[in-house]
Amino acid sequence: MSTQAKGAKQKEQVELTGDIGLDEQQLRAVFLHCSDIIFHSFETHNGTAALCVYCAGLCNVERLERQVLAPLQCQDEEIELRYTEQDTTMTHHIEPYRAKETQQDLKQDIPVSSAQVVSTVGEAVEAILEGETLVLVAGKAGGTVYPFVQDHSRTPEEPVAESTVRGARDGFTESQSMNLSLIRLRIKNPSLKIKSQVMGKYTSTKVTLVYMEGIITDDLVKEVEARLNKIKLTDVLESQCIEEPISDQPYSPFPQMIATERPDVVVSNLLEGRFAIFVDGTPFCLVAPVTLSAMLQSPEDYYQNIYITIFIRWLRYFFYIIALLLPSFYVAITTYHQEMIPTVLMLSIARAREEIPFPALIEALIMEISFEALREAGIRLPKQIGSAVSIVGALIIGQAATSAGIVSAPMIIIVAMTGIASFMIPRYTASIATRIMRFPMMILAGTLGLPGIMLGIILLVIHLSSLRSFGTPYLSPIAPTSKSRLRDVWWRSTSWKKGS
Repeated sequence: MSTQAKGAKQKEQVELTGDIGLDEQQLRAVFLHCSDIIFHSFETHNGTAALCVYCAGLCNVERLERQVLAPLQCQDEEIELRYTEQDTTMTHHIEPYRAKETQQDLKQDIPVSSAQVVSTVGEAVEAILEGETLVLVAGKAGGTVYPFVQDHSRTPEEPVAESTVRGARDGFTESQSMNLSLIRLRIKNPSLKIKSQVMGKYTSTKVTLVYMEGIITDDLVKEVEARLNKIKLTDVLESQCIEEPISDQPYSPFPQMIATERPDVVVSNLLEGRFAIFVDGTPFCLVAPVTLSAMLQSPEDYYQNIYITIFIRWLRYFFYIIALLLPSFYVAITTYHQEMIPTVLMLSIARAREEIPFPALIEALIMEISFEALREAGIRLPKQIGSAVSIVGALIIGQAATSAGIVSAPMIIIVAMTGIASFMIPRYTASIATRIMRFPMMILAGTLGLPGIMLGIILLVIHLSSLRSFGTPYLSPIAPTSKSRLRDVWWRSTSWKKGS
């Protein structure tokens, strides 16, 4: 540890002595060049010197003036008159702000819930940076902090990336306290456990672990707590900063935790024995352990008729395979296995490709990269024009490329079907992983044909079989097979039978 860091650490451990001048000097030294930290000196009604310290923008100044400063500065006659008019039985409170000996007395005098007494400069600094207000009174050791934090959170809105036709319309916000309240509103049970800790050397971000006691296994709770305690971060700006260090295989393209903005998704996973991690400042909550089949399930699967859900779920599985393998299969059969194509279709493809200067592999790579670029551009552009630009751009570029003889019309159809298939994957992170794996599969198909696709599938299955999410096999309940859990993979189990 450097000399400067040691000096700062020692300064934070200095006691608040009750000498206003000395305590203010210590605090000003910590907050040097911090213009948003306000030091307000005043006198109480009996002439005692006092100091109020808060952070502009984080502190609710109106509440501070109304609930602390005004009572401390009002005169004895005003206090006596107020109490006499309201209740003659409260005459023993006529002198609530006369000289006291400790900050605990001051805490009792100002009727504010959750007020806390701090004794060191470090505790005072931490409270001020959280948005709380520090009040120091001459002659009283320590200080009192009041939780007058300004609320900057937005109201819960439906998540744009996880919209459903039927289901709840609220979503998480950047305020962790509001997010936890959305979970409490749905699970009114003391078995819901919430454990918080502060992470990030510079950001001091609150990270909260949530689970259902009695449903989740004790070993899983101990494992996630151990992983959270091991990581040492200088900053925590988003839940991804927590996700990577605690994942089993952080370099795998496949997500091992679900990032969701929906409270109903978190609640359903908690009731299935999983845990959730909330990070203050982001609406995305992490849920684990997860499997590949969970990544392909939508929250709306449990809000619709069972037969509709089964049909849509199987349709989703089929198009997931299409999104991964369709361009590779097209490249392989048009390059090495033309005999597999019906004659009429083969002649149509040959006519469309007779003026194309590139082999099928290069043609597929050009179109896939262009499609991915258009999709990313649509996301980054303003919401009002993003979707229009991506759709119009795809139509114009596809038509122009076909007319110029750079790509064939069948390839345009293949890429379009692949893009539509990838949109059916409910989880965005799972969709990205599929899009990434599509390119090595196309290269294997263009160099080795169908044996190359089989090699790619084998390597992919080996990787997925070795993948774990907090000890849970990624391909479960298919491999290893669990008959009791398979019914919620191939079809949707009826929730009303579970409680019978």
